[in-house]
Amino acid sequence: MLKKTLLVAALALACAGVTAQPSTPAKKELVARILKIQQPGIESMARELAKQPASELMANAVDYLQNQVPADKRDAMAKALQQDADKYLNDTYPIVRNRALQLAPTTVGSLLEEKFNEDELKQVVAMMESPVYLKFQSLGGDMQRVLVAKLVPDLKPQMEPKLRALDESFAKRLGVPGAAAANAPAGPKTPAKK
Repeated sequence: MLKKTLLVAALALACAGVTAQPSTPAKKELVARILKIQQPGIESMARELAKQPASELMANAVDYLQNQVPADKRDAMAKALQQDADKYLNDTYPIVRNRALQLAPTTVGSLLEEKFNEDELKQVVAMMESPVYLKFQSLGGDMQRVLVAKLVPDLKPQMEPKLRALDESFAKRLGVPGAAAANAPAGPKTPAKK
């Protein structure tokens, strides 16, 4: 009976280790270091999220310029449109970046704590070339997915008015009623899975 109890306890412990790694203060510190190392990547992802709607509007506007605006006015109008898009990005990127950095510990950090043990996190922090590093890299899409899944709906109320203002600015410069952005999404979108 004692052997059976020990075997069941050993199996339970083994199974617990397979499903999720326990969190410890040391793991939390290592994850914080990893997130600090990954900050440029998070900021880059945030920039792309902020930039995407404006890029789509710009593409629609450029198409309109090519087909509807006299050639002698295109360059000046394109520059003005680009200035509006740049202003939009300068206004929205800090919002998206700051929120992404705020959400990273509870999304990406939680994923790392769950999937890696303390020793593995030490190896990741050291950025050693090892199977653990490959494992970390393979989670890149999951880390981005969990962050974006929270970030996009969280920021939508803040981003929609800014995107509408950009659309109105484009429409005003083009002399059309908001049609240049009629098909554009109302905020950042979740990137397609790779």
